[in-house]
Amino acid sequence: MIRYALSCEAGHSFETWFRDSAAFDEQAERGLVACPFCGSAKVAKQIMAPRVARTDLDIVRRDSPEGEAGAGAAPPGPPAEAPPAPVALLSERDIAFRELVKAVREQIRATSEDVGRGFAAEARRMHEGASAFRSIYGQATPEEAQALADEGIDAVAIPWLSDDRH
Repeated sequence: MIRYALSCEAGHSFETWFRDSAAFDEQAERGLVACPFCGSAKVAKQIMAPRVARTDLDIVRRDSPEGEAGAGAAPPGPPAEAPPAPVALLSERDIAFRELVKAVREQIRATSEDVGRGFAAEARRMHEGASAFRSIYGQATPEEAQALADEGIDAVAIPWLSDDRH
């Protein structure tokens, strides 16, 4: 697994995990990586400091017969400072935005039919009169959404944030 710091075209920053770097590239290319704040699929990697795993060298020194300050070991440094107080991951504005999106999502679920990945096809059938007009929601690729717009079919992209914020 690899963690990336990402940002969208609107300047929102967020982190997410991928199986490997190729998985990020593939998902980003297909428009599957979206900003959790605004829903934009135009995201880019940010610079991150690498995480380096510790070796077992310290454990070997502590377990050696010479004790913690084994032969040739440097004396222990000063005690570490207390960690800083935790910071809020989401600002009040971000929380308010998420609450608004959640309310919109609940209203859509209560009053519309989920047509899943067939959203573009069903919207097109309704536009052509081949299917009864009704409120629907589902998923469409960016290309499908653009094709609907080009054909004069109204559709709105709504950020669909997960409840668990992961």
